[in-house]
Amino acid sequence: MEQQTDRRAAFLARLAEGPLLADGAMGTMLYTYGASFERSLDTLNRNRPEWVAEIHRHYIEAGAELIETNTFGANRIRLSRYHEEAAVAEINRQGVALARRVADAFIRPVWVAASIGPTGQKLIPLGRLRPEQARELYAEQIEAVVEAGADVLILETFSDLKELVIAVETARALCELPVVASATFLEEGLTPLGHSPRQVAEALREAGADVIGANCSTGPEGILRAVRGLHAALGAGPPYISAMPNAGLPTRRGERLFYPATPEYFARYALAFVDAGVRLLGGCCGTTPEHIASMRAALDHPEQITRFETLVHLPDAEEAAVGAEGPTLLAQKLAGDDFVVSVELVPPKGPHVARMIEAARTMRDVGADVINISDNPMARLRMAPWAVCYILQREVGLDTVLHFPLRGRNLLRLQSDLLASHALGTRNLFVVMGDPVAIGDYPETHDFYDLTSIGFIELIKQKLNQGVDYAGGEIGQATSFFIGVAANPSLDDLDAALENLHVKVQAGADFAITQPVYDLEVLEKFLAAYRQRYGALTLPLIVGMLPLYSSRHAEFLHNEVPGILVPAAIRERMRVAGEQAPEAGVTMARELLLALRALPGVRGVYITPPFKRYHLVADVIEVLGRGE
Repeated sequence: MEQQTDRRAAFLARLAEGPLLADGAMGTMLYTYGASFERSLDTLNRNRPEWVAEIHRHYIEAGAELIETNTFGANRIRLSRYHEEAAVAEINRQGVALARRVADAFIRPVWVAASIGPTGQKLIPLGRLRPEQARELYAEQIEAVVEAGADVLILETFSDLKELVIAVETARALCELPVVASATFLEEGLTPLGHSPRQVAEALREAGADVIGANCSTGPEGILRAVRGLHAALGAGPPYISAMPNAGLPTRRGERLFYPATPEYFARYALAFVDAGVRLLGGCCGTTPEHIASMRAALDHPEQITRFETLVHLPDAEEAAVGAEGPTLLAQKLAGDDFVVSVELVPPKGPHVARMIEAARTMRDVGADVINISDNPMARLRMAPWAVCYILQREVGLDTVLHFPLRGRNLLRLQSDLLASHALGTRNLFVVMGDPVAIGDYPETHDFYDLTSIGFIELIKQKLNQGVDYAGGEIGQATSFFIGVAANPSLDDLDAALENLHVKVQAGADFAITQPVYDLEVLEKFLAAYRQRYGALTLPLIVGMLPLYSSRHAEFLHNEVPGILVPAAIRERMRVAGEQAPEAGVTMARELLLALRALPGVRGVYITPPFKRYHLVADVIEVLGRGE
């Protein structure tokens, strides 16, 4: 115990001196080495120790002063899924031994931190795991890594504060090693179970954590907001603060996830984290030795890095009658020569809709034709969008487009939701797969789906719009849905983007909406490539627009949001604008809007308000001279 106490004192003394750089993702790197998605990564300590050791070595060579062991999921519950529950102690000891051997080979000191994640089962009342069972599970793992000689314990990626407190209390009861306790926070700044940074900080400080932090779930921007909340509650410490973000939001290609945030982007955030009071920083999912090397360079030479300005986020608080069975108003406009202006609204988090109605009225008054209603964006809980569509059509008189994600819907629920929407007069649909529940409010809920977007289009066109359900049973009256699909001109794989859109066209889609576009040349090349391969695009194309609010906003979109490319010239223009960046963003959006209106093949725009600032969208639309 005396040796552990000394390590704890030395670690805290090191943090008191200034920021300490940890490593990045272990799982991401192991997958690049060829690790199977069907096997436990923790067992690679035994089966592929050379992989684990090499990854540790790369991170230290990149400048990491602390490396985490490959033991995140090495508890009895998680290992039982692979029939390895009897090897808990062995796998944990091997993980520490591997990291220790690599760390000791370097002249400079490197801390070895034992990574310990959640049990993998929910505590009662959300699940069936009792607190005493959780303590036993953590005790088994903690005893193994302590015995093997870990310097630090890192309890990380916890969505349940109660479970994280149990883990910290167990660690405190068993050893005197320094304890880092890290929760996951969602984009709006709360944990998946609704705890604020202050609540997390206070609970973990009382439990005895030496470092309290945020990791995983979001990219650097989301983690920065969380650690600012932690710092407001904790001050300069101890307890100190840690930050280990993902490399942005992932996109899936086949079986693998790809993360967009670049090492250069992480370098700038390294300084933002330090400015926010962080003393232990590193990376989580998607980060690599290159990200850590960039952060190292930023910490060592901050004068060479351009710091971000403040990115403003508004609080989460906001809020047409359609002919019976004829074409929707949107269908009529796209069938004619109208240039359609659509604006996105996000449903409210609660049951109050007054502010949402007022926002829709404002958009109507400046000339918007259609309101798009998103469905639980980022897998965050919101009011059901088909109810919002009905309210806005009734109260505001605008046509609406219902975003309809397939993820989380089986065939029965999917068809019943469609029939309900149709009965309420919502017949414009924008089909999307939807955001994975793993990144949202309820990461452990089911994420299944029975249909892809192509299957959905066929269900509408060949079944429901013909008066039968999926099984061929009569539904009494044919529906008249008008179907929109996604297109992405900025996708890295142009061939895949073209083929994806063409298959949807062949399936019978009625219109397409793109991701936000900032480079007209990219869009023109996309349309030209489609024309060369498949002939002219006959589908009405509505181009996505998201006015930029600041330099940091531009960098965030470019680095952390899959499928969005903001050209360097535009990012530089936003940087130079400084405090006038919102106005610059509106000016560029106006320029783009006028250019799109004149571009053959483009039939409209789909504008997303930046940070729910609807007045900026109004400023953009006014250039068309449509307002009252």
